[in-house]
Amino acid sequence: MNAAVATAFCFLVYFLGYKFYSKFLAKKIFELDDTVMTPAHQYEDGVDYVPTNRFILFGHHYASIAGLAPMLGPAVAVIWGWFPAMAWVVLGSLLIGCVHDMGSLVISIRGRGQSIGAVAEGIIGKRAKTLMHFIIFFLVTLAMGVFVFVIAFLFSPTPNEAQASVHFPQAVIPSFGLMLVAMVMGFLVYKRNWRWTRLAPVGFLLTLVLIFVAREPAVLNATRLNDLSFAPGIKGWSMILLVYAFFASVLPVWILLQPRDLLNSLLLYFGLMGLYLGVFVSAPEFVAPAVRFEVDGSPGLFPFVFIVIACGAASGFHSLVSSGTTSKQLEKESDARVVGYGGMIGESLLGLIAVLATTAGLMDQKTWLITYANWGAVQGLGAKIGVFIQGGATFLEGLGISRAIGSSFISIIVVSYALTTLDSATRLLRYNIEEMVRGTFLQFLSNRFISSLIAVLSIGFFAFYQVGGKAAGVALWGLFGTTNQLMAGLALLAITVYLRQRGKAWYFTGIPMVFLLGQTLVAMAINLMGFYAKGQTLLLIVGFTLLFLAVWLLVEAVFAILRIRSKGLIRTMQIEELS
Repeated sequence: MNAAVATAFCFLVYFLGYKFYSKFLAKKIFELDDTVMTPAHQYEDGVDYVPTNRFILFGHHYASIAGLAPMLGPAVAVIWGWFPAMAWVVLGSLLIGCVHDMGSLVISIRGRGQSIGAVAEGIIGKRAKTLMHFIIFFLVTLAMGVFVFVIAFLFSPTPNEAQASVHFPQAVIPSFGLMLVAMVMGFLVYKRNWRWTRLAPVGFLLTLVLIFVAREPAVLNATRLNDLSFAPGIKGWSMILLVYAFFASVLPVWILLQPRDLLNSLLLYFGLMGLYLGVFVSAPEFVAPAVRFEVDGSPGLFPFVFIVIACGAASGFHSLVSSGTTSKQLEKESDARVVGYGGMIGESLLGLIAVLATTAGLMDQKTWLITYANWGAVQGLGAKIGVFIQGGATFLEGLGISRAIGSSFISIIVVSYALTTLDSATRLLRYNIEEMVRGTFLQFLSNRFISSLIAVLSIGFFAFYQVGGKAAGVALWGLFGTTNQLMAGLALLAITVYLRQRGKAWYFTGIPMVFLLGQTLVAMAINLMGFYAKGQTLLLIVGFTLLFLAVWLLVEAVFAILRIRSKGLIRTMQIEELS
């Protein structure tokens, strides 16, 4: 089948979903009201609570959620064929992921901009807050541990010519140069009252210049970034990334996160437009089979296609972003539709291009069958990102862009978004730790410097964790996938109870919640048996703990619903009640 035709149909489905379904949710289900003062105005402090124009906030939110995962997950999941991956990426996002993201943002802004864990306390009960906080802690540390490893893998020098397509040291200069440009932009906007509209084009142009300069062999030779005897290896880059994450977590959002995310979002818009234009111009055929039920060594198409794709269709991590940094910057309630629902469509588009690049971007069917020969062939997460980059470069070749320039450009997009998610997630983990210890004898840990240090050390543990002397990227990714989907289901659970308490049509979130939790719990049980059989004790303990916490939280939610039914109670909770 022609990939361009399939892509055009997907675009039509996206358009219909946003135009009609998101409007219905905004007006009839969540009843967004611009007369209500949002937390960004109510608690404005210039550090975390900052009222922000919806287009700037969209860039921050999109950059925070659209990290490495929507490219990495589909690049692995296509081993079962292009159709299951594409269907879940598109339909899963519109009916589940977008609803989840928008709902998480809404209940957070009506809960003083607090995280989904803290808001769950006011909706379900006190124990729900603690349970949710522990699940969030595991989710973020696991995911960011994998992200640190993969970014460090991409940054590290190329050991030999055969590895040149999966290591991209030329991404180092543009990635860190973009941060400096962003910080200058943030200073000029918030301290010198310059306009975003004037600075953004200049910053974006400088970013493109850095990309083209850094790809030159003379620059790599001068900086010795591709010198095995000089440049940091995977462990060295991992340490550098963790130090960066600490500073990004404690700095005010306006000095780095907002401007950097704006530039990253512009970079991704530009890149996605080029990639999709390349798909329509070159009109390639799929070289992968539509469906592949039997894959040697794989855990099975169902339910693991949902688990592996993770953020490309529905992500519990997004509830942390929506209720973490984004809810503290939302200018008015109606912006939740654009930022929440629209932002997830943007991430789904990234997941879709990953599906296309790894199933229609490879040169021929023989190459695809070798690349995805069996489950063992997809064990290198860094290598699978390399497949995505090279497949995307094939699309850009259809526009007359050389493969060298195209692969360099896409590698910058990949790394930039992985870094964006890393520092945003570290800040979110800091928020989570602060909420966990607030009001306890560990209150002193709520200092943002101390909590950020704890967050970084926790992420570092999983970044360096190994199984059998090798990086446990895939094992951790499988555990992240189940934890991520579990978190999404639990966030939908909180949203469903919230709607039920108000007499709203709760089944628009309740049905997706049941589906996500059902397939995730099955996958978790299968994973636990696998961890036990392989003697992976730490993963077994973490996985079992998460399963136990999830079941406990479900029980708490059931009791909360029963209390509503027994009392015939429909509460209209005010913002102050969600503490």
